[in-house]
Amino acid sequence: MMKSIFATVAFLSAIIFNVQAVEVEFITPSIVRVQWNDGGELKGNNTGICVYTRQKVKVKEKNVAGCRVLSSSDLVVRIDNATEAISFTDRKTGKLLLKESGRRAEPVVREHIVYDDRTARMEETANGKVTVKDIVRRDTVGRSTRYISRFSCEGTKALYGLGAHMEDYMNLLGKTLYLTQHNLKVTVPVLLSPQGYGLLFDAGCAMKFTSDNSRFTMQMEAAQQLDYYFIHGGRMEDVVAGYHHLTGNVQLLPLYAFGYIQSKERYASSDDLINTLREYRRRHVPVDMIVQDWNYWPEGWGYMKMNRKFYPDPKALADSIHAMHAKLMVSIWPNPQYCPQERDFRERGYMLEHSVYDAFNPEARKHYWKYANDEFFSNGFDAWWCDSSEPLDGDWNKIPEPAGGKPYGWDDHERRWQLNKDILSDALGAERSSLYSLYHSRGLYENQRLTDAGKRVLNLTRSGYAGQQRYATVVWNGDTHASWESFRQQIPAGLNYMATGNPYWTVDIGSFFVRNDGRRWFYTGEFQRGVNDDAYKEYYTRMFQWGTFLPMLRSHGSDTPREIWQFGEPGTPYYDAILKMINLRYTLLPYIYSMAAQQTMDSYSMARMLAFDYPDDETVYDLKDEFMFGSFLVCPVTRPASETTMRKVYLPKGNRWIDYWTNKAYDGGQWIEVKTQIDRLPLYVRAGSIIPVSEVVEYSAAQADKPVTVLVYPGADASFTLYRDAGDGYDFEKGDYSLTTFTWNDKKKKLKISGNFKTSHTVISPEP
Repeated sequence: MMKSIFATVAFLSAIIFNVQAVEVEFITPSIVRVQWNDGGELKGNNTGICVYTRQKVKVKEKNVAGCRVLSSSDLVVRIDNATEAISFTDRKTGKLLLKESGRRAEPVVREHIVYDDRTARMEETANGKVTVKDIVRRDTVGRSTRYISRFSCEGTKALYGLGAHMEDYMNLLGKTLYLTQHNLKVTVPVLLSPQGYGLLFDAGCAMKFTSDNSRFTMQMEAAQQLDYYFIHGGRMEDVVAGYHHLTGNVQLLPLYAFGYIQSKERYASSDDLINTLREYRRRHVPVDMIVQDWNYWPEGWGYMKMNRKFYPDPKALADSIHAMHAKLMVSIWPNPQYCPQERDFRERGYMLEHSVYDAFNPEARKHYWKYANDEFFSNGFDAWWCDSSEPLDGDWNKIPEPAGGKPYGWDDHERRWQLNKDILSDALGAERSSLYSLYHSRGLYENQRLTDAGKRVLNLTRSGYAGQQRYATVVWNGDTHASWESFRQQIPAGLNYMATGNPYWTVDIGSFFVRNDGRRWFYTGEFQRGVNDDAYKEYYTRMFQWGTFLPMLRSHGSDTPREIWQFGEPGTPYYDAILKMINLRYTLLPYIYSMAAQQTMDSYSMARMLAFDYPDDETVYDLKDEFMFGSFLVCPVTRPASETTMRKVYLPKGNRWIDYWTNKAYDGGQWIEVKTQIDRLPLYVRAGSIIPVSEVVEYSAAQADKPVTVLVYPGADASFTLYRDAGDGYDFEKGDYSLTTFTWNDKKKKLKISGNFKTSHTVISPEP
């Protein structure tokens, strides 16, 4: 018995222009679609990424100096008559933004990698026991097309986006990124620049991005055609708004999603879940949701059925959690194996290669939802954790052999790309190998809404793609290892992901793998004693401080417990420091939830790299360890106290900055050095900010009848709109919400309130 997998081998050639018909179309005055292939009809790549309605755009056309020139009210697009090279110019300023410098289609040989079923064996991995097989041969089976597009970007000083990648990159100019889905990689084919433009590549295949300081190339491994959108915007947030116009708005998550979420690998029974939550309530430590991770099933792998020996009554479990004013999230997987669910899906023709259900098939998505609904949603479970939504990894279950005498490791980016695009192409098809999470998320979102509109969809998932923001997903960056270097790399990874217009991102606070198992390349944590080691407690606390200012605050990981009491008792430094951040998170809930509504209504990004706000300050372009959270400048501490007790902080130009903890004011455009005591991280508020806050409560819904106080940070005019609704359900889509707008006149030192929600306010007095 043989199994097979597809791979590709390229015919090498120079990147030049192949002169074929190119199609240029204005979607809006600021968005242009470019399509091209090496011959034949232009039909798109059928990815399902874009959902827009094309606007009626007034376009003037003329021929000038050997170019066809198309002009809208915002953009000038020039198409060279000889080469069909395209350039994009800001019509208002006359500034050249971007131009093509090469475009080519390459034929690619498709290979069939054949596996020997007789060598099948079970091996223990980080994902449990999985089947592995030996390769016996490679067969040539056909061809596909690789599209390569090169751009000249002189004048562009920074590029961002492309998803979350653990390569420690912020500014992508001069970098190479291998783009495919992976446990530790999330690919989103969106680029944007603080110089006021962005690109969306509408393809679903693996890609490769290369660049120097004046050029970049996007290589799409398998597509029907080259298909990309140029998006113009005066600011990066305008580019994001253009992306949302093309791919859909961000969904508003339920209020509880912004509270604290307690998780670990894993709670082993209903009693374990209930008792953990009960202890939080006994200690009066705020928490909004507890999570049931994997391996709750009675047999096989990924079976959406709870083992009744340890979970005797799922409805009673959910009721018990709700009685303590919390929500329940459950981990579900797309790859059932050795269980009745797998057999059922196979009999119906709903399974792909490698035991992955066919999320591209709407009937298979409905059937998958039936399992999820019958066991969980109909019994009161609230939220989904869609693990392994890549949905396969080529280097995780079976570690690759050494190459050139060097063991496979974190820096094998090209090999990782090759291995994973091969296995994903085998299971999903090369042209849609990066799309699985988009369709998997779609199935849960659409079917839950059809079942019950009383609960908003919340889906924490390990992979993402362009357009996925419309399906109520929060993406996390996968099974990271606990080291200070890994911590530092995660910050720019998340910021680049959120820059793509997918604003909901989070991490495993404390990192997933805490220990080093001595054999697997990814299982390389540096804290063998876990919570029994003060060094790990410090690491966890510093990550928790950072996580407090991410869209979702969630603790999770393996090897060691994660509950707050595992880090000490009240009055001890780590316990108190963690509790301080949880309490701060709940104090800020009115602010955070209002920003979440702004993301849905106005294409805002609550957590964003500094280039969004300070595009003219080049110091921030490659600053990896600071970011904005609303009006907060967040500066995580990413080095242990044994290494340093000080942290350098850059305060961007153009604003005064107020230390959140001391109210001391600083001028922007300077570096300062601050002491990094364990109970706080450097945190600053931009002068000219309004921050609504409320009382600390034990769960988010308890704030509904609590007073709101508006903190005004003077120094510039300011405005903010407080958003309030039921916190769950979709009545807000029908207008069932309230808005209260606060406007601060700094010259008159007066606050104007528009709306009928009663608040008090406090004007912060900065210390000189």
